[in-house]
Amino acid sequence: MSTREILAISTGRATSDGAGVRLTRLFGGAAPERFDPFLMLDEFGSDNPDEYIAGFPPHPHRGFETITYMIEGRMRHEDHLGNVGLLESGGVQWMTAARGVIHSEMPEQQNGLMRGFQLWLNLPAASKMSDPDYRDFAPAQIPKVRLPSGIEAVVIAGCFRADGLDQPGAVERPDTDPQLYDLQLPPGSDIEPTLPEGHRLLLYVFEGEVSVSGETVANNQLARLSDEGALRLSSASGARVLLLAGRPIEEPIVQYGPFVMNSREEIEQALRDVREGVFTD
Repeated sequence: MSTREILAISTGRATSDGAGVRLTRLFGGAAPERFDPFLMLDEFGSDNPDEYIAGFPPHPHRGFETITYMIEGRMRHEDHLGNVGLLESGGVQWMTAARGVIHSEMPEQQNGLMRGFQLWLNLPAASKMSDPDYRDFAPAQIPKVRLPSGIEAVVIAGCFRADGLDQPGAVERPDTDPQLYDLQLPPGSDIEPTLPEGHRLLLYVFEGEVSVSGETVANNQLARLSDEGALRLSSASGARVLLLAGRPIEEPIVQYGPFVMNSREEIEQALRDVREGVFTD
């Protein structure tokens, strides 16, 4: 069987969002088709409250889903639909903006470490104007597995298959079939998770380093892999890896800030809807 090969390795760029929250944009913006169905991945991590305390005041989204994985810290979500959720260490927030959500994400701590990820997942044209949805998952609601090798996997979405194990995650999305795992590899371990053929595959190493088919991906590096074949990961010194895989939608992507649609006309409509106060109707 062929193996997945690394197509590109990149590092993120420092930026800010919301009311000045400092973060690292691992991908997003230019040439989104390379990462289809994923649109953007941000990593945030700081123990300096000045870099996160202002949070993300109310703002709109349309046309995609946001997934926030909190590793350390506490963040409160509120939206125009009346949803309120407290995202705590190890928890996940999954919001389907679809035709429109106005929400805020504000830290619920005055000091200490705030660390996690936010991923934007595209929706197909047929679902972009569907009803919005919001789900909060406490850490205990997210499946976790430990393999005989000592490797641990947090299965946020999809189904984790490795070493004869078949563990469904907290979320399944049939349109894009996302696979989202937090993998912790102890020193000297290796794994061959089974992933759907044809899925776009991304690996982000946020602790240690891993070897992918003999090529090293270092700490704070993002690897984009080929869409076919087996995946073989190993780590001599130990690592923690965020694995993203999803079925490409293969539709036009037109983005303007927090709106992701299929045409410029749809973006202009979203802007008119916001101006006229009918964005969420």
